[in-house]
Amino acid sequence: KRNQGRSHTAGWIGDAIYGVNDGLGSIFGIVSGVSGATLGNSKYVLLSGIAGMIASALSMGSGAYLAAKSEREIYQAELAREREAIAMNGPEARELLSLYFQVKGLPEQDADHMVEHIASDPDQMLRALAAERLNSTEEALSNPLTSAVSGALSTAAGAFIPIVPFFFFTGYRAVIISAVVSLLAHFAVGAAKSLVTVRSWWSSGFEMTFVGAVEGAVTYIIGIGLGHLGA
Repeated sequence: KRNQGRSHTAGWIGDAIYGVNDGLGSIFGIVSGVSGATLGNSKYVLLSGIAGMIASALSMGSGAYLAAKSEREIYQAELAREREAIAMNGPEARELLSLYFQVKGLPEQDADHMVEHIASDPDQMLRALAAERLNSTEEALSNPLTSAVSGALSTAAGAFIPIVPFFFFTGYRAVIISAVVSLLAHFAVGAAKSLVTVRSWWSSGFEMTFVGAVEGAVTYIIGIGLGHLGA
């Protein structure tokens, strides 16, 4: 149960970091491009940034919901097959579960005894065999609604960062402040990834900052080009 709790926590943190990173990256690109095309006109940047933020949050939320729901549906389908297999050939299922326990280091006699005890409860037998064969449990699966809400909110939080300066400033000043704030946020998100990876926080942070800087520069230059074409 303790490891399961850690797995849930790591999964939740990973999803949140991914959502913030996705929102921050995509809207930073939009803000940079529109800023280049409009010379930092706050009206157009805010309109495009907020629209992009809403679209990104809804897209991430719906995608997370469908992914978690599909994962559960696949698990339920596999569980039904396991239930049918146990009903058709109980002795073979018990032998297979015993082999799984023996591979983990349990002596054959102890493994057989444990399986007989588990098999006295059909539901417990199904859960035990499914956990070994599918390498998962229903409790370990993500809740679709929780995934949708956390995905949407984290994406919206990340997406909101690049557009904040345009509420207070205009022109190149707003563009520069937005770039600085966004790159600092990229570093923070990259450093936060070290919570769920084995990389050092500064290495992950600088990598994210570099990627964000390249993305912002490219989209800004493209925006300038598009602005000249529309002039």
